[in-house]
Parts: sequence; C-alpha cells; structure tokens
Amino acid sequence: MRDMLLIALFAFLGAAAAGALGACVLLLIRRRSLIAHLAVVAGVAVAAMLAGTLAVAQAMFLSAHDLSVVTTVVAMAAVVSTVTALLLGRWVVARSRELALAARSFGDGGDFAAPERPSTAELAALSRELEATSVKLAESRDRERALESSRRELVAWISHDLRTPLAGLRAMAEALEDGVAAEPDRYLRQIRTEVERLNDMVGDLFELSRIHAGTLPLSLSRISLYDLIGDALAGADPLAREHGVRLVGDRVEPVPVEVDGREMSRVLGNLLVNAIRRTPADGTVAVSARRSDEGVVLSVTDGCGGIPEEDLPRVFDTGWRGTHARTPPGGAGLGLAIVRGIVEAHRGSAAVRNVTGGCRFEVTLPATDG
Repeated sequence: MRDMLLIALFAFLGAAAAGALGACVLLLIRRRSLIAHLAVVAGVAVAAMLAGTLAVAQAMFLSAHDLSVVTTVVAMAAVVSTVTALLLGRWVVARSRELALAARSFGDGGDFAAPERPSTAELAALSRELEATSVKLAESRDRERALESSRRELVAWISHDLRTPLAGLRAMAEALEDGVAAEPDRYLRQIRTEVERLNDMVGDLFELSRIHAGTLPLSLSRISLYDLIGDALAGADPLAREHGVRLVGDRVEPVPVEVDGREMSRVLGNLLVNAIRRTPADGTVAVSARRSDEGVVLSVTDGCGGIPEEDLPRVFDTGWRGTHARTPPGGAGLGLAIVRGIVEAHRGSAAVRNVTGGCRFEVTLPATDG
C-alpha cells in the first residue's frame, strides 16, 4: 500500500510540475495565436504524462535496460501524441480562420455566410450568433437608410413650406411699408395667419425633436377616453363644418387610461385634422374607443378613399407625404410622425389600414385596471 502511495505521489508531482510550467507559458503567450495556445496545451498534456511516468520509473529502481525501454516507449508515445495534437489543432485553427474571413463581410456592408465545412460545436455556435447579428445589422442598415431618406424629404418639404409664406410676408410687409396696400387691415390679418402657420410649424419641429431625443415630458394622469374624445371632437367641429364633414363618435366606451392629457389631445387633434382634410364634403369621420386584448384601442376612420398598399408602411415616417399629402396644407409631414412618437412614449403603438371607402388610424394604449 505504501509503494502505491509513493507511486501516485511521484506521478502527481511530475504532472503538477508540467502543468505549472504550461500555465506560465500560456500566461506569457496570451496574446499569441490560437495555434500557439493549442500547441502549449497539447505539450502540457504530453509532458505531464511523460514526467509522471519517468518519475515513477526512477522511483521503482528499475535496471538500466528496463529504464531505457520505458523511456523509449514513453518518448515515442509523446512524440506521436504531440504531432497528432498539433495536426488536429491546425484543423481547428483553419476553421477559425475561415470564420474570421467570413466575418469580414460585416465591415464591407455585406451579409455573413458561415463556412460550409464542418467545425467544432463552439465555432458552429459562434457562426449562428454571427448570422443572427448579420440579420440585425441588415435591418439596422435598412432603418438607417429609411431614416436618412425621411430626413432628406423633411428638409426638402420644410424648405419649400417656409419659402412660400416668407415670400408672402415679405411682399405684404413691403406693400404696407410703401403705403400701396389697398386694404391694410386685410394684409395685417393675413400676416397674422401666416405667422401662426410658421409658429405651428416650428412647434411641430420642436415637439418632434424632443420625441426623437427621448426627452418628451409626460405628466400622466387617469382620465376617461370618453371625455378626451369629446373635447377633441368639439375642438375639430369648426374645421369639419368648414369642409362639410360629419364628425361621429362611434361606440366610444368610457375606458380609463393613464396618459398625458395634453399630449393625447394633440394626438387626437392631428388625426382628426388629417382625416377631415382628406375626407370629401358630405363624408364622415368616425371616432371610436374600445377595450381589447392588446389594451385600449382608439381609432379614427375617414373617407379618403384609401392609401396605396405600398405607402402604408411609410405613413408615419417623418417628412413623408406620399402622392396625396396626408397632412394639412402647408404642413411638413410631421403630424402623423408626432402621433406615433407621442403614442410610443406612452408605451403604445400606432397603425393604419385601409377600410371600405377610406382608412382607419388605430392607436393602442396600455389598459388601466378599473
């Protein structure tokens, strides 16, 4: 029993010494290539076996012939094991290099394509993660291109919409200054109207900038959609009468919600103005509110005749107007973008779909218990 313990002790000491030396080497070459690390790991395994075996052989007091035989056999096994480990290590490193080359496609704006040849489980898992990342990056690039396109459209529309009223204001101001205005009071009223339009446009831009920056302040309070819709309908009624459009509260349930009343009034106001201006005379704009599985759904249905299917995904984009503008004359395509921003700030969602004779804008808000 004592001899077995001594043999085990000598084997342990020899292997421990080889392992400690290997750990030091790995620490020194920690910035080197994977193949160097694999070579050290393989060398440590072989050296630990060799050191333990030779230490035990020495302790057993073998004859010189027997010791040389044991040493020769162990050395040959060590050489074969080392060479085999290095060859297999090169195969693993080759797979990792192929994966690195495939990953370079990210920097070139391309999609990741995993190497076709089989690889280790870890490299295969890494390939799947890179494929998933590639899909997310492609979606991000698409969103970035769409956002950049929206920005360009917004700048173009803003430039156009500012130039027209500013030119009119300059002409009217010069006429008043030169005393050639036949009806000064009418000119002053028109100037006031144009200034209010410009002020509203600047207000929309400021609101949108706060939404995009995530700094839109919300003062949440518990209110009933019935009251909110009633106030919005009353505010939009003069415009509806001017355009000959009927406003209808269709199945408005007194559903409680926790929202910022001022901001949600703006959402409803933008949707109603948008719907009224796009609905022909003698048409109807209907507002409804109901509870659903997703939350509280508030909808505004107009009689615009519908939106082309290819334009539906872009209706809420900043600065987008489409062939037939969905915003009031003189607007910059900001109304619906503000609607979506305010709704999303309330952890809700905004959507649009075509219905018979027109389209329906739906705002979904989180439900409030009670």
